[in-house]
Amino acid sequence: MMITSVEASIHNVPIHVPLLERDFDRPIVFVRIETDEGVTGYGLTGAVQRTGIKEFINRELAPMLKGKNPLETEALWNQMYVTHNPRSQTGMWSSAVSAVDIALWDVKGKHYGEPVWRLLGGAKKKVPAYITFGLLDFSRDQLVEMASRFVREGQDKLKMVVAINDAEDPAEDAARVKAVREAVGEKIQLMIDANYLFSFNRALELAKKVEQYGISWFEEPVYGNDARLLAELRRRTSIPISAGQNEGSKFRHLELLLNGSVDILQPNVLYVGGYTEGMKVAAMAQAFNLLIANGGGWPHHNMHLQAAAPNGWRVEFHYLMWKVGEAIYRNPPGPEKGWVTLSEEPGLGLEPRMDVLEEYLVK
Repeated sequence: MMITSVEASIHNVPIHVPLLERDFDRPIVFVRIETDEGVTGYGLTGAVQRTGIKEFINRELAPMLKGKNPLETEALWNQMYVTHNPRSQTGMWSSAVSAVDIALWDVKGKHYGEPVWRLLGGAKKKVPAYITFGLLDFSRDQLVEMASRFVREGQDKLKMVVAINDAEDPAEDAARVKAVREAVGEKIQLMIDANYLFSFNRALELAKKVEQYGISWFEEPVYGNDARLLAELRRRTSIPISAGQNEGSKFRHLELLLNGSVDILQPNVLYVGGYTEGMKVAAMAQAFNLLIANGGGWPHHNMHLQAAAPNGWRVEFHYLMWKVGEAIYRNPPGPEKGWVTLSEEPGLGLEPRMDVLEEYLVK
């Protein structure tokens, strides 16, 4: 088998959020890899640096990959690394390689007639799922209404975003957490995510205010995933700390592990370097006796890593990215009463809606 074409394109997908008047635009970079045997693989990465990602894939990675065997994922990943990233920079390179690697594994699964989660390791077919429902755009009442909706649907694990009012109002964040906890009850698992926005002092202040509400984890609480500050925060709160969703290599994840920064590691295959790098991060976490969990959304791709690894713990159905997946793919797997069951379809089991991708193509 030989790669004949690699093409990246940008698409801007509008998503409507209940209770809010405006739609949210979610740009993506979509990658298509074609082969001489008629097998086509599809990959994806997120919005940050999307123009650079698209051009890098089309102008530099595509010519290098054409004529290569797409089944040799480890060799291709290493070649992309040695040729274009010999000093282990992250950012644009990691996102671009992630999208390409995901597409290569899609080809690989289709060629062998097996789902990617099984080819990667096949630890389990059913994985716990949680819903990220709580956007900063919601008022307290809207947060309660959205959380209650999902609980009525049978979901038992929920996450909300904190760091409201420019990350300078832990008291209001705590009030919002309290309102949700009181609405959903003690049996529902509740997580909070600061998206890197807090200073250490504000993160610690919020942690102390919400410890009483039984928080399952506090995700990426401090600026830049500072490994030293995360470790200090972890020592000073009873809430488990999680991080890693935007880290672009195994080396940054190793820094979090060596510094004792996290209780849960969160590689995201759209940013860490795809499945090839993601499985290495999962193995490192296992060596430290830690679980991995999907943070940063994009459940339809990350569920394969979580199901493949024995320490894979849960998949994030972030409302915005979850609905992008439902818009651009035909009938992808979804969460049912706190779980997601992976497909037996070969590859990623995701059939793109080409008409939708064409409609939202950024030219």
